Amino acid sequence: MILSNMEQVSGKRIVRHLGVVTGSTVRAKHVGRDLMASFKNIFGGELKGYTELLQESREEAIERMVKQAKSINANAVLNIRFSTSSISQGAAELFAYGTAVVLEDYHA
Repeated sequence: MILSNMEQVSGKRIVRHLGVVTGSTVRAKHVGRDLMASFKNIFGGELKGYTELLQESREEAIERMVKQAKSINANAVLNIRFSTSSISQGAAELFAYGTAVVLEDYHA
């Protein structure tokens, strides 16, 4: 499966558009991470716990998007974008979306 934030893949022709595919995950903050974050707000520095949480969330959202793309026989997802939104206090959604396509001469 080719994944790209571009609208086309160099050297490949799109032979069929299959539509928008999505993947999302909702995550809650961890109390221990919040405690460490409050210290970092005072002293400065990277909030590594949140960085890891965001990376895990992106990976899960992408995995779900790819699963949906495979279910409709896509071999690529193009123009991938990410969005986040607050669901409730302490919880947020990470949403991945893109266009599922079939590219010529590409075999996964």
